Amino acid sequence: MKQLLPVLSIVLSVPLTLACRKAPPPTPAAAPGVPGATTTEPPKNKPMPAQLPAIIAKVNGEAVERWELENAIHALEGRAGSQIPADKRDEVLRGLLDQLVNFHVLVQESRARKFDVSEAEIDARLAEIKKGFASEQAFQQEVASQGLTLEQLRLQARSSMQVGKLVEAEIKPKISVQDGDVDAFYKENLERFKQGETVHASHIMIGLPPNADAATKQQARAQAQQVLKEVRGGGDFAKLAAEKSNDPGSAPKGGDLGFFPKGQMEPAFEAAAFAVKPGAVSGIVETSFGFHIIKVHERRPARTAPFEEVSGQIKEFLSGKQRDAKLAEFADLAKAKRKVEMLV
Repeated sequence: MKQLLPVLSIVLSVPLTLACRKAPPPTPAAAPGVPGATTTEPPKNKPMPAQLPAIIAKVNGEAVERWELENAIHALEGRAGSQIPADKRDEVLRGLLDQLVNFHVLVQESRARKFDVSEAEIDARLAEIKKGFASEQAFQQEVASQGLTLEQLRLQARSSMQVGKLVEAEIKPKISVQDGDVDAFYKENLERFKQGETVHASHIMIGLPPNADAATKQQARAQAQQVLKEVRGGGDFAKLAAEKSNDPGSAPKGGDLGFFPKGQMEPAFEAAAFAVKPGAVSGIVETSFGFHIIKVHERRPARTAPFEEVSGQIKEFLSGKQRDAKLAEFADLAKAKRKVEMLV
């Protein structure tokens, strides 16, 4: 299942997860204490009701609604590929609710600071999301499968973009990672950069909605076969990926997925990628995301990645840690100025 928008993530991660990569297991969200906040909050170990009320919390009188939490649960379970374990339900749901409350706090703060989002900007964001689907019908099926209406999706888009502008203006300028920090992290964490055999590949994906029926699958497979015919007929792989792939993370880069090790992609995708010889193209490969055509560029034996190759990733990681810490602090201060009522 694709996450349509990163509504819950205070750190505002990439809107759509990269197709065909396996998702990490879910971890309960932290529930930070907020000194000075006016909060009506139940104990953390209080069970969540089996049937949630329509309004589950309020921030300065603004409702946090059940559908928001249900959508968050859908997204979390979709990334994990499994349901929340029963013995973790209360902990995970309260963590998600805390994130939702913090998100509403940041949306209110962005409105107070006049970070407006136009209808045209929302239209553009939704158009970008739709590129990840084979058709308008597939897109609408995914929206419905996550328990959303198009109106709710637009509301999520507006809120996420408002908070994004807030982060860009108030948080990003305060982030500073020095070259020395990057070098020190690499030297202190060499084990992290040991790699098994890796492969550099690109792909063209013809996407499928969850639980696609036989007719939809047949149509998508036929489309993939036509693209494969064009590739094998001498068509430019990168150009065809940019034009026809439904993976929004790689299509703008000509389908390029970079190097990846075993254990990161779905089994069928991985098996094909490591079986194809460099310079060659696979046949049609089916995964839960859809149908793929894979081109392999290079294979590397096990090694420790050199600093020059990973320094950019390290800097991005350290910048993300700073951003998370500064945004959490900012959210705490904004929350302390508001009345928060937990209703479950």
